[in-house]
Amino acid sequence: MRLLSLALSLFLLAPAPAMQAPQTADNPTASPADRWAHFRGSRFLTGVSASPLLEKLTVAWTYEAGESIESSAAIVESSVFFGTQAGELVALELATGKLRWKYKTRGAVGESSPAVADGLVYVGDLSGVVHAVDTRSGTAVWTFRTESEVKASPIVAEGKVLIGSYDEYLYALHAKTGALLWKLQAAGPVHSTAGVLDGVAYVSGCDGQLRGAQINDGKQLLQVDAGAYTGASPALERNGARRLAYFGTFENEVLAVDLAAQKVEWRYQHPERKFPFYSSAALADGKIILGGRDKMVHALDARTGKVAWTFTTRARVESSPAISSGRVYIGSNDGKLYVLDLKTGTKLSEFEAGAPLSASPAIANGFLVIGSQDGVLYALR
Repeated sequence: MRLLSLALSLFLLAPAPAMQAPQTADNPTASPADRWAHFRGSRFLTGVSASPLLEKLTVAWTYEAGESIESSAAIVESSVFFGTQAGELVALELATGKLRWKYKTRGAVGESSPAVADGLVYVGDLSGVVHAVDTRSGTAVWTFRTESEVKASPIVAEGKVLIGSYDEYLYALHAKTGALLWKLQAAGPVHSTAGVLDGVAYVSGCDGQLRGAQINDGKQLLQVDAGAYTGASPALERNGARRLAYFGTFENEVLAVDLAAQKVEWRYQHPERKFPFYSSAALADGKIILGGRDKMVHALDARTGKVAWTFTTRARVESSPAISSGRVYIGSNDGKLYVLDLKTGTKLSEFEAGAPLSASPAIANGFLVIGSQDGVLYALR
């Protein structure tokens, strides 16, 4: 264990605003307080946690993985799961950071973030293999090989594992056996994670298309031209009878798509700073929040696309934000985790990791967990 820098400083946070409403079966917009089961927390991919965080966060523990961590953590049943560039899926004890097990994948785990459901943890690797591993023992239950690297994160819905591959398919695999149930073809790599809303999986693609497919049979129901290569995952909203998706593109835009009308409702582009959006958006309190390669965090009015506030860091922001108790938590490639007020964008504090933070925070059980590109996993509480 290397010595931690004095830069592992305390978070000194402002008093907590009102908490976000917890997830319910009919309103799965926030991840429950006791779990962050997959990338972006809820199936709507909103990045919101119902778990409150202490006003004063400190480093509870760190874990040295040995290689870069770009995979965002999952937190379920007192365990933390994450992948590494060393080609390992790792399970740690949430309370202490003690190693529970390591599982060797076929290739390095890049940005694919684990998903946990019914005693199994799923992840993809850069050799193109999807793995299902027993959460208690760390032993393989099944594997499935695609035809190219897997950077997308899996989502489990209706007994199926939904995951994209650079072979240009979105796959639906039987969650217990790994059997192929269906696959949806795109016209480019599928990098993003699928969001799930009303029995439909929505995935934004590197071919510039937002697609929606029925989860039960893979039938495509929707295709909307975003006009640009898209690596970010769509944040989904159910607003009365309306259904919307929000995501950024490599043509320097953020889009809101009306899913029922199958059309773009609004587009946002910063008037001066023309840089791609790689970060996936968070959605809370009528705002869309995401990072940009322009070194900024952008907060937009979800209804109009107009700027609510921006915050400038010192490097690209490829990390996707997490939201808890009226605060935005987001990493930057400048090596800092920033804590911003959701309403105003005011910086409340920052944590110096000392290496780029391109992974995204996971929040559950009063912990915030994030990995860095120098191979250290941080647990703050």
